[in-house]
Amino acid sequence: MDSSTPATSHPLEIIDVIEETASAVSLVFARPDGERFDYLPGQFLTLRVPGTPEDGTTWAPRCYSLSSAPALDAHLQVTVKRTAGGYASNWLCDNAKPGMTLDSLRPGGRFTVRDDPDALVLFAAGSGITPVISILRAALTESTAPVLLVYANRDRASVIFDATLAELSAAHRDRLRVEHWLESERGLPDTASLAALLPAPTAATSAYLCGPAPFMDRATEAAAAAGIDSARIHREAFASLTGDPFAAVPSGAPAGVPPSPGGAATVTVGLNGESTVLAWPRDQVLLDVLLDEGLDAPYVCREGNCGGCAFTLRRGEVHMLVNDTLDDYELGNGVRLACQSLPRADDLEAEFD
Repeated sequence: MDSSTPATSHPLEIIDVIEETASAVSLVFARPDGERFDYLPGQFLTLRVPGTPEDGTTWAPRCYSLSSAPALDAHLQVTVKRTAGGYASNWLCDNAKPGMTLDSLRPGGRFTVRDDPDALVLFAAGSGITPVISILRAALTESTAPVLLVYANRDRASVIFDATLAELSAAHRDRLRVEHWLESERGLPDTASLAALLPAPTAATSAYLCGPAPFMDRATEAAAAAGIDSARIHREAFASLTGDPFAAVPSGAPAGVPPSPGGAATVTVGLNGESTVLAWPRDQVLLDVLLDEGLDAPYVCREGNCGGCAFTLRRGEVHMLVNDTLDDYELGNGVRLACQSLPRADDLEAEFD
């Protein structure tokens, strides 16, 4: 067995670049054949952005949410907003053009509608609209749930997808309400003001939030104050990549994990429509076991903070070394992270959606 397992990346060709605002563009990629780039509304791509000789880098990994909706759009689309001092976002806004190819990992992320809501409350601020519009468009097409979007921006010129939202509002007047919060007119949003925008919730109303952390804090408080069940309030978890998701994955026990006594556990893994039975060493995380066996398991950060390697534990018990992304709802439904899970039972079953 090799001491490391190479990461699996895929080349994506840019077929269109759409200027959304003066500081944001959407990149449209030709969707590869096969199932590797099937995705859920709200998920993201991890792209390999070219670096510069001046700063000593050859490339930079960055995660960008998909603004396309899988049932509606033939191709993949991510939307990138410039950030002050952000090398990758500025490079893409300045240099991306049709015909260019960028390497990408498979779609990942847990910011998806998963609790069968009968009404949706969506909060977005700035570029946080990117995964939210994917969720919104999918919900309008695939369900009958009413949808409220509260979207905060500095001013009208900053509103990404402004025309699209106006068209959706006109086409779905009976189900969609869009509330624009412009700081230039109303100041920063506060908990009470946001809560006042929300209708009385049902027991199955769910809220999904994406934007800067202070905004999500206020939106979380507003959703709770309006009566939405805390277990049905879901935030997008942002975390900068500190490692190299495109590099080879080292095998063996993670650093700092002492050898565990006893023989290996046995795990039955459901992945890509197939079931595989494997020996699972007690001091090795599940993701490394799968990659060592040549299985195409999904992952991104390998640090426990993106959810790209999430699976459902159907049988047995695991210990997670780190969890910076799964909420109580997901944990209660058996969701765990493959890059952080060590076996704590002799016989386990893990299923990747």
